[in-house]
Amino acid sequence: MTDKQHLFQQAVQLLQQLIATPSFSKEEDRTADLIEQFLKQHGIEVHRKLNNLWAWNKHFDPAKPTILLNSHHDTVKPNSGYTRDPFDAKIEDGKLYGLGSNDAGGCLVSLIAVFMYFYEQEGLKYNFCLATTAEEEISGVNGLELIIPDLGKLDFGIVGEPTLMHLAIAEKGLMVLDCTSHGKAGHAAREEGDNAIYKALTDIEWFRNYRFPKESEVFGPVKMSVTIINAGSQHNVVPASCTFTVDVRVTDAYRNEEVLEIIREHVNCEVKPRSIRLKPSSIDKAHPIVQAGIALGRDTYGSPTTSDQSLLDIPSLKIGPGDSARSHTADEFIYVNEIEQGIGIYIDMLEQIC
Repeated sequence: MTDKQHLFQQAVQLLQQLIATPSFSKEEDRTADLIEQFLKQHGIEVHRKLNNLWAWNKHFDPAKPTILLNSHHDTVKPNSGYTRDPFDAKIEDGKLYGLGSNDAGGCLVSLIAVFMYFYEQEGLKYNFCLATTAEEEISGVNGLELIIPDLGKLDFGIVGEPTLMHLAIAEKGLMVLDCTSHGKAGHAAREEGDNAIYKALTDIEWFRNYRFPKESEVFGPVKMSVTIINAGSQHNVVPASCTFTVDVRVTDAYRNEEVLEIIREHVNCEVKPRSIRLKPSSIDKAHPIVQAGIALGRDTYGSPTTSDQSLLDIPSLKIGPGDSARSHTADEFIYVNEIEQGIGIYIDMLEQIC
């Protein structure tokens, strides 16, 4: 077991190194190198595939259940509003500044510290699997999804995203649908053709007003929003096709496939999902890890934003230091004491069940 204060200091130092090293999605090789080197320096056997790293605790026992500790080390690109160098990891007035400090560097280094805390302990009720992964910000196929088969059987996961260390017990899934209504071209001056826009309007109204029978206890109804529409080539031609895009936020009351089937049963347009990979996720409020967090005074809620939780087929809890409202903002930062608090709460929660 390693002293929590020492782990915290190491975590902040590692985060400063990560911030100083650009790691845009699909370009995370250098931060992967840093994390790999850091873990190896602490005697931890590390496995790597592309820019994803994973490790198991020293006394891994295949007869025991396994907890996944996961966060990502890729970042978005800095926006034009930055007034500071996004890669200058300075600490000022208790704030550690820099791109990826809040999303999700603070969570990542805190979970690495937690893994190191439990790494050499014997007699635990659970194994630990640490996975530091790539391409989260673009929901890429070469991130967590790539290595899930290598991680073995997992019983539940803790996904590090900034939640102010409150308990996101459910997360909405996402489907983007490309819809096409087909008509027949004709001259607008005569009674010709079959106007695809009018046909699309009927389906768009359905998307606007339909309410799915099942509703989530956490989120309420599934939300569907028509966000883009395109049709026509010139004013005097009846359009033969009309395309529109629908953003569907799927709750934990449904699987993506079920929602897609219901939609296709009710509309006349052609419906093509861009992907059904980003699934809704949840964990029972009665689960021991959730109850451990509640016992420490943490609140439960449902998260409307997507994360790598959407790629997991196991119960998972999203929790981490930092504030989601700071993610992707100019002059991003995390309070240093949020990292210290995060490490402490993670460990206190896990000690209750391990």
